[in-house]
Amino acid sequence: MSIQVFIDGQAGTTGLQVAEKLASHSDVSLISLTGDLRKDPDARRDAYHRADAAILCLPDDAARDAVALASDSDVVLIDASTAHRTDPNWVYGMAELSRNQRQAIATSQFISNPGCYPTGFLAIAAPLRTSGILDEGAQLTVPAVSGYTGGGKGLIEAFDANTGPRHFTYAHGLSHKHLAEMQKGANLAHTPLFMPSVGDFAQGMLVHVPLFASQLQKKVSDKDIADIFQAHYQDSQLITAYDAGDMSCYSDSGFLAADGLAGTDKLEIFTSYNPAIQQYWLTARLDNLGKGASGAAVQNLNIALGLDEMTGLAR
Repeated sequence: MSIQVFIDGQAGTTGLQVAEKLASHSDVSLISLTGDLRKDPDARRDAYHRADAAILCLPDDAARDAVALASDSDVVLIDASTAHRTDPNWVYGMAELSRNQRQAIATSQFISNPGCYPTGFLAIAAPLRTSGILDEGAQLTVPAVSGYTGGGKGLIEAFDANTGPRHFTYAHGLSHKHLAEMQKGANLAHTPLFMPSVGDFAQGMLVHVPLFASQLQKKVSDKDIADIFQAHYQDSQLITAYDAGDMSCYSDSGFLAADGLAGTDKLEIFTSYNPAIQQYWLTARLDNLGKGASGAAVQNLNIALGLDEMTGLAR
């Protein structure tokens, strides 16, 4: 018997991509609601009770309402909204975060899908914190750029119609909703200084963590940093940490394309270093709708249901 999966919010950007990935998933059958039934509480409640797992591709308040609809069922919930990412009753759904995270996902009913920017940030910060190279008291700056699909239908329409700026920064109030999960996931005493922006490309993302040698707990080379990443992700099928200074993924002009992983569920980590001035430039590249959203949701679904972790994912 196939596994029954309900995508609540299937018509949205993330929901559509989750459904596309699950279409090639031979173990899964989708429970689909059409027309007005998509917003009908009784129909949705019934779908949750029939499903083995459900992926919530909804705004935060709607996701909380959905959890209430499913409250008396044993359905596995994977929430792609921000609503439960720091909730202690939910497991944070980044399997590569720590040695025990994958097992925690496999045994939980409530899994919160990470945000796209936090995925890139934590891919860098978590191994440095685990290794002891980066102290709890580190004060980090995180410049980043995402493809415009991360902003939802309104922003997509604006870029497609060429009615808005082609590149812009935002969240100048320094209170972006991703900050709490970034700080908690990296176990930091201080909130990172997060500087997000959106560029004129549909899918892709670069998340940077610049560091001075004085911020680290001991003197290390760029090779030491790259070795930490490679050891942390040695068993990952989705995350690749390149050797220090490896520019094989850069263009002939030395450019690193933000949309270089568009359409995949991979994440790449790059380590740059200038020993003369003791500065490091660490970068994570991913697809904001892939490993940053739908790909992570499907990965978590596979882990939670005991399936092959890579089924339906693109490398």
